[in-house]
Amino acid sequence: MARFRTRLALLGSAAALAAGAVVPAQFAGAHTAAGAQTRQWVALGDSYTAGVIRAAGDIFEVPRDGCERTDRSYPQVVDRDLGGLFELTNVSCGAATIENVTDTPQQPIGRHLPPFAEDPDHPFPAVPPQSDAVGPETDVITVGVGGNTLGFADILARCPQLGAEADGAGTPCKDALAAGVPDRLEKVGREYDRMLAVLHERAPKARILAVGYPAIIPQDAATCGYGDLTQFGTITRGDLEWLRTDVLEPLNRTIEKSTGTREAADFVDLHASSRNHSACDGGKWVEGFVTLPDQMSFVHPNAFGHRNAADHVEQAMLNTLG
Repeated sequence: MARFRTRLALLGSAAALAAGAVVPAQFAGAHTAAGAQTRQWVALGDSYTAGVIRAAGDIFEVPRDGCERTDRSYPQVVDRDLGGLFELTNVSCGAATIENVTDTPQQPIGRHLPPFAEDPDHPFPAVPPQSDAVGPETDVITVGVGGNTLGFADILARCPQLGAEADGAGTPCKDALAAGVPDRLEKVGREYDRMLAVLHERAPKARILAVGYPAIIPQDAATCGYGDLTQFGTITRGDLEWLRTDVLEPLNRTIEKSTGTREAADFVDLHASSRNHSACDGGKWVEGFVTLPDQMSFVHPNAFGHRNAADHVEQAMLNTLG
């Protein structure tokens, strides 16, 4: 039974039900500002930028390149809100690491996740390093990346298995993986610094906005239901507390406090505003492993989460005009 529950918990990896759009208000009409000069904006990042899941909209790339950019992801929302002020080039890609942004081509996976999902368009050709889209004429760069370099998806895949084997008790994932987390975070910081240096060299006049990750686990993990696949499946509550305090929150701090961010970028905090909208909260802005009845989401922001991200990114982008 534990093995069966584990397989169900690992179903979350690619897609969720489409969520309704939230009509933007605070920036409505900003694109009509008289005499405004369009500035060149490049959006870089991983699945938390690209959208990827169906709860973040429909894939709009034709033909598909496997990066799974969706039309309700925050770069596309911002583009609709501020499109007359900024011209968007969106090269974010699901599963991207920091190195894929900096200088390493990426082999996109699309929604090919056997044995759970087969993508008819797989395999996809490699896409260039995302920094190739940046150049001397770039005015603004937004970048949201780091989770895949940390290996968070791998941790999420391991924790339900260990939690099921422990029948929901204790902190089996922490016990197995905690020792390696400091080295993972150090790697994120080191590669993040190098990435920002490369971006600054390629686009010396650009303002760089380093976008953090939202809250996905509640302050009180006791509000999460053990075994609930629309939340965190069979991850124990003790391990959820560990993931929040020792993995996810330190990831945001590593990005915010990196030498590169302090010297070359402005940090856009998404965590504080999303704290009461985790996968275990009502009015969630992030999906759990699965969205009912049978769509996979693997802990990604839905359209509401991307709308919140767009609000904060928009304000930071407007600040670059001053």
